[in-house]
Amino acid sequence: MAHFVIMGCGRVGVTLAHTLDDDGHTVAIIDQDERAFRRLGRGFAGRKVTGVGFDRDTLERADIGNAYAFAAVSSGDNSNILATRVARETYHVPHVVARIYDPGRAEIYQRLGIPTVAAVRWSADQVLRRILPERGIKGDFREASGRLILGEVGVHDGWYGHSISDIEDAAGIRVAYLTRFGEGMLPTRETRLQQGDILHAMMPVAATGDIDRILSGAPAPTPEPA
Repeated sequence: MAHFVIMGCGRVGVTLAHTLDDDGHTVAIIDQDERAFRRLGRGFAGRKVTGVGFDRDTLERADIGNAYAFAAVSSGDNSNILATRVARETYHVPHVVARIYDPGRAEIYQRLGIPTVAAVRWSADQVLRRILPERGIKGDFREASGRLILGEVGVHDGWYGHSISDIEDAAGIRVAYLTRFGEGMLPTRETRLQQGDILHAMMPVAATGDIDRILSGAPAPTPEPA
């Protein structure tokens, strides 16, 4: 199990906290207003940290140094992006995401390589897909027979720098397109995955579990030439 830090104890933050806590992970949730923690159910076993989410003392009380992922989902764009940058650049948290209300800003931050999620009603699910890739593949389209699905695929950071052909051959998928800096693009098999890219692939429904397992882990090391 992993440790997760969430900034913002609003509706989305509460949903994330309970989902991760119920899955057996450790969770710390941060909010400036101690009263916000009343939204959490009595069964929540995680840590409640009162403070500013981009303050280092606050983050360290939330055990940011051991975090697998950090999600900034407060009501302020500036606070969310600042906290996300501190988590990534100072504490080297491997998976970060910021919820952004202004779509213009979201595109800018995507170009900086910071994953963002628009403030829409399904954003809790989208945030989970960014910080917990092994949660599963979410399909956007199924072909008529129901055997194939087009969906967003989460990948381990170790796949960054690898070609699309490496990913397709390892997982048995066909990459339909990828989102880079907030814009869709059609990659070639030689295109190399960059940090922040979002993969959308066509794959067999029956194999999604294996695909998820392969890509949510680091790629196998390349054998040394004889």
